[in-house]
Amino acid sequence: MLGYGCLGLPVRRLFSNFASGWPALGLLLIRIVAGAFLIVDGLVRLSANQPAMSLILSVLAIGDGAMLVAGLWTPLAGILAAAVSIIDIVFRHQNPGPSILLVAMGAGLALVGPGALSIDAWIFGLRKIDLEKLDESSRR
Repeated sequence: MLGYGCLGLPVRRLFSNFASGWPALGLLLIRIVAGAFLIVDGLVRLSANQPAMSLILSVLAIGDGAMLVAGLWTPLAGILAAAVSIIDIVFRHQNPGPSILLVAMGAGLALVGPGALSIDAWIFGLRKIDLEKLDESSRR
């Protein structure tokens, strides 16, 4: 399935639908928690004097957290969250528990999608086609 984004560029749909109702609320909660964790972790790293690689990871974490909270480009943001967390586990060597949880959350969001309560659903979601209006315009 190939859709076109707001810039007219082709966008490959990585999920077939956007969960609504209670599942959408659950996905929103996961996105908010994962995004807030990334933003806070990135801000903490920025405030400490760290090497350049940590600075880059901090900026990536803050941007990725904002994308997750908004539900924008969620499959990419989920993969990026998992990647940043794996790098964190490998190089920090301190309490890997939260990072392991974030890897799982990021991978899950990348696989499942953002849910109906997201910018992705608003931009790339299913469209309602009114067949009566379509039939009237074809008669003219």
